[in-house]
Amino acid sequence: MRKASDSYQACVARSAKAEGRRERLLNAADTVQKAGQALREAAAARNLHDLDAKCFTVPEIADGTFVDWAYENGMQTVGGRVIRDELMAAPPNERCPLCRQGTVRQLDHFMPKSLFPALCVDPLNLVPVCERCNLIKGNKRPDSAENTLLHPYLDRVSHEGWLDARSIHDSGTVRLCFFVSPPASWDDTLTARVKNHFRLFELGKRYAIEANRAISDVTYGVDRQRKRGGARLVRAYLQDQAETRFAVDLNSCEGVTYQTLAADDLYCHGPSTRDTPSLVAPK
Repeated sequence: MRKASDSYQACVARSAKAEGRRERLLNAADTVQKAGQALREAAAARNLHDLDAKCFTVPEIADGTFVDWAYENGMQTVGGRVIRDELMAAPPNERCPLCRQGTVRQLDHFMPKSLFPALCVDPLNLVPVCERCNLIKGNKRPDSAENTLLHPYLDRVSHEGWLDARSIHDSGTVRLCFFVSPPASWDDTLTARVKNHFRLFELGKRYAIEANRAISDVTYGVDRQRKRGGARLVRAYLQDQAETRFAVDLNSCEGVTYQTLAADDLYCHGPSTRDTPSLVAPK
């Protein structure tokens, strides 16, 4: 990832000379560099919530004006577009790192640019996200360690499985309820952060919708296995589907879906002739 100073120079190098804009922006380079260093030190110490917004303004340039000049205009320059394109292309398969469902469309400022203008073009503060997640997050900033959202560049929680689900049967219908199941290695703060992130971005609801799609897609295969060898073959088929997804992502929504269904005896045995399961929208 580029340094904060490199990104800033790329965004302001071709700024307009009117109103002394370019000179004023270049004179602010030291302030931006110090702000970037403070951000990195806070991130390393896991106390982003303690950052004082008053320390992230740029002397002699109003906050909104600085953001307009450095970010809104700067990201449209040749150098700025290079920075933006690099950031937007970073997530695998253009998948939003906040929800792991939507397609990346925008850049979100992890520490809001309205409150932390000096960080407005810092690559560490720019997260590629889908429109929905960007709208939900808005100008929220962490106010405690427990409420600090997961940062895709800083918080690596994908190497352990933490997503789980349970199946619910009701009058012939089946649906999945997703939840956070923290590994034993997590401390209370990380557990609280993941649960807060899960709740804010409504991941339970989104994953349940995705689960319904996955169940629908696999229905034909499940029926074939059930006819060939009953619940035993259905369970093996679902476990194979789950393992295929987990090989790529330990917290794959589809992987958890198939794993949960494989452990569900009622689903594996299938409906009686009088009771045909169907999919329902998540509650």
